[in-house]
Amino acid sequence: MPTVDVAGRALHHLRRGTGEPYLLIQGLSGTHASWGEPFLSAMEPGLELITYDHRGVGYSEAHDGPFTIADLADDAAGLLDALGIERAHVLGISMGGMIAQELALRHPARLRTLALGCTYAGGPEGRLTDPAAIQRLVGAMASGDAEGVLRASYDVNVSPAFAEDPDHYAAFRAMALSVPVGVPVIFDQLRATAVHDTSARLGEITAPTIVVHGDTDLMLDVANGRAIARAIPGARLEILEGVGHMFWWEQPERSAALLREHALGAQ
Repeated sequence: MPTVDVAGRALHHLRRGTGEPYLLIQGLSGTHASWGEPFLSAMEPGLELITYDHRGVGYSEAHDGPFTIADLADDAAGLLDALGIERAHVLGISMGGMIAQELALRHPARLRTLALGCTYAGGPEGRLTDPAAIQRLVGAMASGDAEGVLRASYDVNVSPAFAEDPDHYAAFRAMALSVPVGVPVIFDQLRATAVHDTSARLGEITAPTIVVHGDTDLMLDVANGRAIARAIPGARLEILEGVGHMFWWEQPERSAALLREHALGAQ
């Protein structure tokens, strides 16, 4: 598995396609596999896609203690350094969107464009996970039923309409089981996201920005996307009707079209 050294820690990454570099940053418990082939195939023409596993996740080296969202943003910048990439288009979803916000604020010269999907910025307008979704996940984990946990995670991350198709769940299940993520690192990620707050600094972001959010997102309410788009100068907001948290999984072709247009149309 290809890895590079980032601040003394091996990070697993994959590169595909040719063209302008595009860094994809996954969310909480997400891995390089969580993008799904339909989305990556639709994104690839004219772009070099770079996916990776966060510290302690998937094929990256185990993490060695608590970390912050800012630490993970520095990991992303370090990955670009290790790959010899001066500037890249950046997409971050969910926790990855929090990382992308910090990357844009801490390392603004490294971004060509910024895309923030189904994410959260904290502050007075920030809205965390719907309590019903939390109860569903906690109940599944308390049961000790691994299949039940997978199903609960799926149901709160996609729209009810999408969840009805058994083939959709089969694809999600195969992805989730292909690269397992340990519980300790998930809890460290949760702790990092709980204190994330860029709300007062979003106005400092200078990269051309698109914000994408599904309007049936149970994990991070669509109000978060609207607030982020209002706060970033010139940001474009795209609301996907009837779509849940994992918008790129539910609508890969449409999502890729929006993101490619934003990236390749930027001057």
